[in-house]
Amino acid sequence: MTSTATRPAGTTSAATTLALPGGDLELARHVAVMAIVNRTPDSFYDRGATFALDAAIAAGVAAAEQGAEIVDVGGVRFAPGPPVPVAEEIARVVPVVRELATVTRVSVDTFRPEVARAAIEAGAAIVNDTTGLRDPAMADVIASSGAGVVIAHSLAPPRTQHPLPRYDDVIGDVARFLIERRELAREHGIPDSRIVLDPGHDLNKNTRQTLELTRRLDELAGLGSALLVALSNKDFVGESLDRERADRLAGSLAAAVYCVLHGARIVRAHNVRETVDAMRMVEAILGWREPAYELHNTRPEGNV
Repeated sequence: MTSTATRPAGTTSAATTLALPGGDLELARHVAVMAIVNRTPDSFYDRGATFALDAAIAAGVAAAEQGAEIVDVGGVRFAPGPPVPVAEEIARVVPVVRELATVTRVSVDTFRPEVARAAIEAGAAIVNDTTGLRDPAMADVIASSGAGVVIAHSLAPPRTQHPLPRYDDVIGDVARFLIERRELAREHGIPDSRIVLDPGHDLNKNTRQTLELTRRLDELAGLGSALLVALSNKDFVGESLDRERADRLAGSLAAAVYCVLHGARIVRAHNVRETVDAMRMVEAILGWREPAYELHNTRPEGNV
């Protein structure tokens, strides 16, 4: 896929307002941070640190206090693992969603329509589907609820290995997938104002493919929907820098800043405070927000 125009750094996606239950999320001159709370015993990053109900709720509340505008609650990891019955996934996520929805905007990370419906009834405003609406019934649940949807690119069926992924042109293939799934969402009654696209960093992609996807992100921003990136502490960062999972924050922030300068407006992150600071700094540099205060060289006596 070839971009039809050069997009200067800092330009936004065409969609500047995300319409959600409880209030719109303005993205024209703003980057929203989506925090991650995994109520799973085998999560990619924290290895089950927020599996306990109290720990999951506390992590979500802390993330909101640190500036996250969305908290993404998941009960089943993307990667292969032991099967989790639908009823158990609902039992994991619904109590967390119900509590957090009283303090912040909540999304639910699931590919199952039954889980999405239960989470929405508990207060979730967004469904984050890493399978990109593989099950069309998911689109029906979302359409009838008023919730937003994150349509992510991935190739494999849920919780299935996809070794040695191949693409004719990774950005073109991802773009075609997202366009097709967005059209499916529209056909089921989800308006553009409630659709977010996610290119799926590392999801069925190797490091070189993910780096190219990132490098050419402005081509996906040109699709006209709000764009989310989920790249926090992922393997492409570790393999690019030779860093273990616990030492990938700097690389993750660099990748997030690059993505924002090329059209992303929602950044999904584990390290909330640091990511919020990075996004607010980008906004200040671009002239989208005022400094928190001004003292340096503003007094007659001066300061160096």
